[in-house]
Amino acid sequence: MDGQNMGIWEIILFVISLIIMVVGMAGIIVPIIPSIPLIWIGAFLYALFTHFEKITWMILLIFALLTIFSIVLENLGNVYGAKRFGATKWGIIGSIIGTGVGFYMGGPIGLILGPVAGTVVFEVIGGKSYKGALKSGLGNFAGFLGGSIVKIIIGLAMIIIFIWKVF
Repeated sequence: MDGQNMGIWEIILFVISLIIMVVGMAGIIVPIIPSIPLIWIGAFLYALFTHFEKITWMILLIFALLTIFSIVLENLGNVYGAKRFGATKWGIIGSIIGTGVGFYMGGPIGLILGPVAGTVVFEVIGGKSYKGALKSGLGNFAGFLGGSIVKIIIGLAMIIIFIWKVF
């Protein structure tokens, strides 16, 4: 069945799947929403309800690997960036603590700013100069941005492949 011969239920399912995927893309900017995993879920639901005709198990496996990669990247990006800019173990500990505190105190914005602030504060506690601590915090933010850019590319690629395979 090609895109022109889609039944109404398949069109509705396609639209619902696409909405889930768009919410997933929003999750790249609003870290409280699971980004790439939602895109995978949208593809999986479509595949499940269409008996894996257009979105096959192989596509879902590739999407799952991309999802796992994005999750690893998300969890290591900030730390890698901070290390690249000279963070010590104090900065890494601060980043981890800042992520938790940022989430509970500031929601989505806290998830972005918390790790940076945590890195800076803990670097100063560990004896680093304020300038050096700010550099480590900047690295943390650079890691976040780099990870976000890669997640945008992965998310868009998954959505484009999904649309291409359906039609």
